[in-house]
Amino acid sequence: MSASEGRLAQMFLRYVSPLAELRRVPVLGAWARWAIARVLPRDVMTWVEVQRGPAKGLWLKLNPRTGHDYFQGVVEPGVQQTLADYLSAGMTVYDIGANIGFFSLLAARLVGNEGRVVAFEADPDAAARLREHAARNGFSWIAVEEKAVWSQTGEVRFVRSDPVTSPDLGLGHVEMDGGAKYSIGVAAVSLDDYAMHAPVPDFVKCDVEGAEAEVVRGAQRLLAGKRPVVLCELHSEENRRTLGAEFSRLGYDSRSCGANHILAIPR
Repeated sequence: MSASEGRLAQMFLRYVSPLAELRRVPVLGAWARWAIARVLPRDVMTWVEVQRGPAKGLWLKLNPRTGHDYFQGVVEPGVQQTLADYLSAGMTVYDIGANIGFFSLLAARLVGNEGRVVAFEADPDAAARLREHAARNGFSWIAVEEKAVWSQTGEVRFVRSDPVTSPDLGLGHVEMDGGAKYSIGVAAVSLDDYAMHAPVPDFVKCDVEGAEAEVVRGAQRLLAGKRPVVLCELHSEENRRTLGAEFSRLGYDSRSCGANHILAIPR
């Protein structure tokens, strides 16, 4: 990207991206989509500093069309605050479904260079950007594991995000029923197996687009023994009930953390 394109992309993130809803307005929306496409190509990426919140000052490589919330530091404020409340220097954190690493970077800042963050991301393009982010921010204590976390170790089919509709690759998930357009084979690991040969976590953040119960099923020894705090995103009411029951059986108290997350704390 040229310097002029970079400046344009940053101006877009700061001033134009908040008006993206105009694209859904009849007539005006068609004009807005045409103008944006002419001014800024779909695949442009630019480096920016997060503007506010606990992640303020961290560097991210963003698509200006979709990266406004990351740029402003307002993505999932409840998750950011939970990390700020529970993480401290020297802790080990597992970020499962780390995507491009916004929360991995924040966790790395909070645990410091005496801590460790293991970021699990199955999508190869998202994992590559996560590595770029870790390097740009100087967080050598982030380890990127290009794997899916699952109930057992082996291989799974992973449905990649459509880059046209999700440039920041945030909707990838393990395939359940076959036939997906962007499905690829990826290595999978259970947390019980992984933690046998790696530092065990004090805190686990999990967002795997509805497969969180499979992650928990593969972490029985870890949760019963090490007993980390666990923050899970919820994708349905069934998801909430299943996880709540499983955490209770394992001796955890769980509570809602915002509308879409459950926080499980060992008794």
